Amino acid sequence: MTQIKITTTINTPIEIVFNNSRNIDIHQYSASKTNEKAIAGRTSGLIEIGETVTWKGKHFGINLRHQSIITEMDFPNYFVDQQVKGHFKSFKHEHIFEQKENKTIMTDILEYETPFGFIGKLFDKLILENHLTNFILHRNKVLKEVSENYQYQPPQNRNDF
Repeated sequence: MTQIKITTTINTPIEIVFNNSRNIDIHQYSASKTNEKAIAGRTSGLIEIGETVTWKGKHFGINLRHQSIITEMDFPNYFVDQQVKGHFKSFKHEHIFEQKENKTIMTDILEYETPFGFIGKLFDKLILENHLTNFILHRNKVLKEVSENYQYQPPQNRNDF
């Protein structure tokens, strides 16, 4: 089993970072290099506990599908997505958030296992682990930019009476 751990500091309150990191639309934007699209389950907005999303994207020149479910959520501190269907033997992504002063410390812990025995392990060490690390680093860069540029928009005053 391979584990990737990445910590990112974002200069925004924890609630904003938490919601942005479970936002399907922001994920699609951050994964535009792989043309990743949500095609089933929750396909936009904020994914919630018990909901699934099926992603279709192009990795290594191949169109792949990956379905995951949110198995745990503790707003705004923690959530977990795990593979339901896909090309991994197992896949678990923990998202951990901690507020420190006016900053959010976001930690991603990705644990996965490749199929195909020795060949899968070799592929992981030569290519996949680096690919997934760069994928998460890019995603977190986008999350940081989006979250730090967030500006609260108060609701419009409406007199519909």
